[in-house]
Amino acid sequence: MKLIYTNENTFLVNNVKNLLEAQNISVFIKNEFAQGAVGEISVFDSWPEVWIVNDSDYDKAIEIVELSQEKNQSEEWCCALCSEKNDASFEVCWNCQNINNQTNDT
Repeated sequence: MKLIYTNENTFLVNNVKNLLEAQNISVFIKNEFAQGAVGEISVFDSWPEVWIVNDSDYDKAIEIVELSQEKNQSEEWCCALCSEKNDASFEVCWNCQNINNQTNDT
């Protein structure tokens, strides 16, 4: 098991978890409810964390997380797997759930 992502914002942590699970990467969230313990433990120790179950998924998971942190492009993108056009706000193809890991093609 390896730590992939942590943030104080639970929404962002769950978004990363959902993106990884959409690519069939087994993950779990650690410290999901630890923010109530701030004061007893360090603030940073209470942040929710996304961990992958299989170390062999590490490189793919890191790539997905990095892509999710980039700013959205202002143009539609075409899915490499199913050729469906997707709005720039989508990180995952709405049709086949493939991650957008290419340059924009319209």
